[in-house]
Amino acid sequence: MLGSELRWLPTAVGSVPHADPQRGCEVVLEHFPQLPTWPQLPRRSFLENMYVQFSERFPGVVLDMEAERILVDRSQNLDAPLEQLYSAYLEDDLDFAAVSPEYAAGLAQFPSSLVAHSSLSPVAIKGQVTGPVSWGLTVVDRDRRPVLYDDVLADALARHLRLKAAWQERELRKLCPRTVIFVDEPYMASFGSAFVSLQREQVIALLEEVFGGIEGLKGVHCCGNTDWSLLLATSVDILSFDTYEYAETLALYPDEVRAFLARGGMVAWGITPKTEAVWEETVESLVDRLHEAIDLLVRKGVPRGDILAASMVTPSCGVGTLEEPAAERALALTAGVAKVMRERYLGEG
Repeated sequence: MLGSELRWLPTAVGSVPHADPQRGCEVVLEHFPQLPTWPQLPRRSFLENMYVQFSERFPGVVLDMEAERILVDRSQNLDAPLEQLYSAYLEDDLDFAAVSPEYAAGLAQFPSSLVAHSSLSPVAIKGQVTGPVSWGLTVVDRDRRPVLYDDVLADALARHLRLKAAWQERELRKLCPRTVIFVDEPYMASFGSAFVSLQREQVIALLEEVFGGIEGLKGVHCCGNTDWSLLLATSVDILSFDTYEYAETLALYPDEVRAFLARGGMVAWGITPKTEAVWEETVESLVDRLHEAIDLLVRKGVPRGDILAASMVTPSCGVGTLEEPAAERALALTAGVAKVMRERYLGEG
């Protein structure tokens, strides 16, 4: 099973600060040769903003490149574009959901970079797509109302992102037959707050719609605190979270974590900071911090063996906000932590 082959492998969350797609791919392949991901390059262009990147062909979407704003113009007649989207969805027309090179230069460059490293034989290739909750709460209409609060657009959005995920997976499978697609949900950190009016069942339904387009392993990433029981109640295979800052929050849900691991789920421990704190940490200090995070769950009754058999290592979030030297150090630290854990628990050396 693919899951067992991912044990203690490192990978990236997505974004890097490099503007050059080739350099961005090289950095990822250097540090994560067994589970590489195509790099998102938000500093290259506003088109690579995580919300803009997957916005192409969404009904009514408008980009203001000068002001760097994305919105949906609800005053337009959206009947025709909505009909096109639903037709593509019903016919499984993945070409409709293609992401243009201008929107994802790292994804466009990735195949060439991988071929150039012909000695590499990845276990799987990772991709990522912005999640429906985060996209729907960030992108607003002209009245500044999040599109997720519009029933028609929310329904369309989930199907739109499902197609984006499925198209991406199809493209990545041309490079490697096994894939891992993460759904990035930073706004899940706001779930349950007074500022976000969403029901648990609605969030699960939105995520499951997107997951439905993914044939390989599906992950979800949240870089803040959230109701982890909600995410663990979905069909997700890999839970990715900011372990560096929020390890204790996952330990509040030991029963859900135990059940998740029992059904074959994995935890991607985001142990490397996404801040300048990378200069203060070492592989050894982060390994210690990771063991402390694991111990929090063990003390709540989650079997240590189950955790050690189903773990991966990542940065706590994308490193696109860092300067290049700090970002590259974060990736190197992540790879270093994974190497230590594989040596210690898998006997690799």
